[in-house]
Amino acid sequence: MLENREQLQEILKKANQHARKQAKESGASIYYIKDNKRVREDAEGNKFEIRYDAAGKRQELEYHE
Repeated sequence: MLENREQLQEILKKANQHARKQAKESGASIYYIKDNKRVREDAEGNKFEIRYDAAGKRQELEYHE
């Protein structure tokens, strides 16, 4: 069992870094939620906010942190 919270955070950080590296190497985008916004980050590191209009049409806007 994990000894403390810091160990768990370090494991999660390494898992996140590994997943990002694999996605970048394969040219895939990663998707996540940040500040209650859906975000797509492409393999080059460009970030886009994903929105849906009233008709359900998907829109991607450049995301600024």
